[in-house]
Amino acid sequence: MSFISYLISGISLGSIYALIALGYTMVYGIAKMLNFAHGDVIMIGAFAVFTAIMTLQLPIWAAIILAVVVCTTLGIVIEKLAYKPLRNASKLSVLITAIGVSYLLQNLALLIFGSSAQNFQSVVPNMSIQVNEYLVITGETLVTIVVMIAVMVTLTLFVNKTKAGSAMLAVSEDKNAAKLMGINVNSTITLTFAIGSALAAIAGMLLCSLYPQVSAYTGQMPGIKAFIAAVFGGIGSIPGAMIGGILLGVIENLSKAYISSQLADAIVFGVLILVLLVRPTGILGKKTKEKV
Repeated sequence: MSFISYLISGISLGSIYALIALGYTMVYGIAKMLNFAHGDVIMIGAFAVFTAIMTLQLPIWAAIILAVVVCTTLGIVIEKLAYKPLRNASKLSVLITAIGVSYLLQNLALLIFGSSAQNFQSVVPNMSIQVNEYLVITGETLVTIVVMIAVMVTLTLFVNKTKAGSAMLAVSEDKNAAKLMGINVNSTITLTFAIGSALAAIAGMLLCSLYPQVSAYTGQMPGIKAFIAAVFGGIGSIPGAMIGGILLGVIENLSKAYISSQLADAIVFGVLILVLLVRPTGILGKKTKEKV
């Protein structure tokens, strides 16, 4: 396989990381908390598609809509029940709660679907583009990259051009000042969780289409790597999540191809450490002043 093939595969994988990282970065940027249950929402989205197609015999387009609705609803429920009561609690309490929610979702999936990986039917049409005899771009790769670009453009326009997006920016700057301006902070945070969870559903079905298996642990490592991507690009920055995700995917894929598949994860973490040593806020992150 040529370098270009590895590069395109890396961009495809990185696009999935970017979609997941958007959920992390939006929640952190607005609610100032790390939702470590986000990776398990990805897994729930993938299982929703799997169940809709294999058990309910729904067409693929209906399965996709169902998965987005399920994950969006799940994100809202998690925010209302687990995180909203801790709005003024310490960051450590919120972090422990997020880890607890993550294990709850994972164990529910184990009870319902078992521990064995299930074969996943791709939601992408069976197609490919043959560039030359060495380079073939699969439909999953192409659709993943296109979806990531479309989501990035849509989300950027939403945040910068709509009233709800302006409310998100205001809450991210100062919650108390946003309240004084008449913005419903709780509703804004709930909307952020809903959008992030919907993106997790999309990322989950694309991830399992690219690597056609789903299990209760599907979202575990991609969730961690997407968090790394968010930190890499500058957590709280939407463009940073995209850049961080793509760079992470490319680094991981090239490391597997040219160095060692066993060392790829270690190299990813090593690169993150180097970046943070040089630029602690990430590539596009901004320094923030802590108010006392």
